[in-house]
This record gives sequence, structure tokens and C-alpha cells, in this order.
Amino acid sequence: MKYTTLPNSDVKVSKICLGTMTFGNQNSAHDANEQMNYALENGVNFFDTAELYPVPATASSYADTEKIIGNWMNEKANRKDIVLATKIAGPGDYTKHIRTNGFSKKALFEAVDGSLKRLKTDYIDLFQLHWPERITNTFGIRGFKYSNEEKWKENFETVLQSLKELIDKGKIRQVGLSNENPWGFMKFLELSKKQLPKMITIQNPYNLLNRLFEIGNAEVCIRENTGLLAYSPLGFGMLSGKYLNGNMPEDSRLKLFPTLKRFSSNESMKATQLYMEIALRHNLSLTQMSLAFVNSRPFVTSNIIGASKLCQLKENIESIQVDLSDEILSEIEKVHEMNPNPAP
Repeated sequence: MKYTTLPNSDVKVSKICLGTMTFGNQNSAHDANEQMNYALENGVNFFDTAELYPVPATASSYADTEKIIGNWMNEKANRKDIVLATKIAGPGDYTKHIRTNGFSKKALFEAVDGSLKRLKTDYIDLFQLHWPERITNTFGIRGFKYSNEEKWKENFETVLQSLKELIDKGKIRQVGLSNENPWGFMKFLELSKKQLPKMITIQNPYNLLNRLFEIGNAEVCIRENTGLLAYSPLGFGMLSGKYLNGNMPEDSRLKLFPTLKRFSSNESMKATQLYMEIALRHNLSLTQMSLAFVNSRPFVTSNIIGASKLCQLKENIESIQVDLSDEILSEIEKVHEMNPNPAP
């Protein structure tokens, strides 16, 4: 395994992070325990979860993923070996079963205390805001469209003040963002100069089918000493190649949850085929090449992999040993230039 540190900290994390959003839905508690055991045994010390998980989010399964992780850490007595990240759910139609008061002080304190209880721990290493409260372009929306009906009032400083209280109480150690855009990212970073907590990471999608992060946020990471925690590096499994040629494996994510179409457009399929041809020419699996590409980016702190099977997890973790040649990277760029970001 290769390691780095969370920016602006001395917290050592594996370059591969174990994503857990399938725990409690696609993966049983037994499956999840096997994955966590295997990941830790193979050098992965960074685990990412959220109160919203498992996904798709439902009231009946709310926070089941955190409970599974908490029970496992409690049984193994290994909390000291794990760098643990979780998130407060942002406002939205599919989070009304959680709460409806956004990132208010009450909401933040409630979310942290709930996560601590479920995770059976005294502290959270990295606490993240799952997505912005304001209306902005997220999930499948390429451009920003302003709505004059928006009721959100700017509250970045208030949010940071509440997070500072939670840090001072020892409940959380570091803070980060998720699904954020450059404007919000920079607002938080500028306000941190008022002796408020700095958002040291941003967890956004990043893969060969969606490199929108490079347009603005990547520069912020480099110049402000922050880091990307890249999620969906395989685009819901699309970049494993298993959906090519009309294939739809029975137990696959897209078969089980057909509404999750973010990475499965015709354009994404065409680009995936071209990336597959590059991988085959260089004796790599598409999975290896796709993950190695993300691992190689200078603004990436850790690559959040997810798997429904242990064999998939093994291949994902082993991608850390794959280095892409300049030739391969050049071929990848040519495909990207022909078909840029087909899955926003």
C-alpha cells in the first residue's frame, strides 16, 4: 500500500480508501465485515462512510452502514488502526427522513452525536458536509442555473463556528466537503483564515468518464493545500467493462438499482469501449487502468473504492501497484478529448 497524509495534518492515510455505501444493502453485515478485514489486512487504513448510507437512501435503512462499521470496530477493538471519515446528510428530497434543518448548529451537533453513537467511537477523524445547502449544479447537471426562488442564506461562517465547537469538544478532528463546487470551496477556505477550521478535503466524483473536477476544483486543491477524496472511480462499475456489449450481470449495481443511470449513457458506453481497447493493448484490465489513472493525479489524496465482492475489492486494492506509462496516459487523453466528461 502507498500512504499520504490528510492535507494540513499529520494523519497518515492509505492512498486507497474503503468506500462503504453498499454495506447494509448490496452487502450484508457479514460481507461488509469480510471486506473491512481484508482491506485492513492489506494496508487500507482509511474508511469512508456517511449517515445517509446505504445507498439508495431509505428511511428503513437509515445509518445502517455506520452501525455495521461500529459493531465491527467494537468487536475487533481496532479503532486506533482506522482513520474514519463520515458525513452529515445535506438537505434534499431524499433526506427528509433524516432532518430538514440543513447545516444548522442543531443539525451538525445532532449528526455528529448520532454518528459517534452508531460508530461506537469517541471521535471522528474527518467529518464532511455531504453536499451544499444552496442550489448549485450537482449530480448530472453540467452548468449552474440560478433560481431567484432560492431561500438559502449564506451561512458558511456559522457552519465553521459550529464545527469549531465540535473540534474543541474533541468529537471531530478534521473537516471536509463533498459534492462542492469551486465557489463554495473557496468561501470556506477564505473564512478559515479567521481562525476557523479549514476544509482540508473535498469528496467529489472523479473518473475517466467524469473529469469535471479538473476544471476548477483541482487548481484549488493544488494552490490551497487541500486534497480530493475521489469517489466513484469506476463509475458505478461501468469502468470495469462489465456492462459493455449489452451485458447486465444479475447482481450488478445497475441491474439491482436501474435508476442509478449517472454513468450509463450511450456516450459513456462509447468512451468506456475506447478505454477498454487501451487497457487491452497494454495488458491491463480496464479496472486497473481506471483506478491507476485516479491514483496518479497530483490533487488526489485518496481514491475511494467500493466493491460488492471480495474478488473485486482485491483487484481494486492491487491497483495501487499499477503505474501508467506516458504512452498510456497520452492515449487516455486522446479519448478524453474526443468524448470529454460524458457522465457529469
